[in-house]
Amino acid sequence: MYQPKMEKDIRCPLEYGLDIFGGKWKSRIICVLAEKEVLRYSALRREMVNITDAVLAAALKELIADEIIQRRQYDEIPPRVEYTLTPKGISVVPILQNICQWSGAYHKEEKETTLTQCQKCDYIKRN
Repeated sequence: MYQPKMEKDIRCPLEYGLDIFGGKWKSRIICVLAEKEVLRYSALRREMVNITDAVLAAALKELIADEIIQRRQYDEIPPRVEYTLTPKGISVVPILQNICQWSGAYHKEEKETTLTQCQKCDYIKRN
């Protein structure tokens, strides 16, 4: 697995949280898995829209290393791999929903461009 050359300089809990679920793709992956519960790689890739395989694979590896996502491989032919949220990952979902609610109060977007997992957020129901 990829090991960074320099150790992360995280000095407060907020920086740790943003490192875990911050960025464009990690929060989306968490939200998709929160909605769908269990997904195979190809299904997760279809849900993510416009993500490359390299970026998705890297984000999944980081989320697995941070114990947010669990990767379960089955010894079958053909091979089957499923991704689910861990209890730690499930505990992040309400935080992301709160961020979504706060963001929804200040950022208005077109309903047609809203991601399907985002359409379930409480802020959309209130607007």
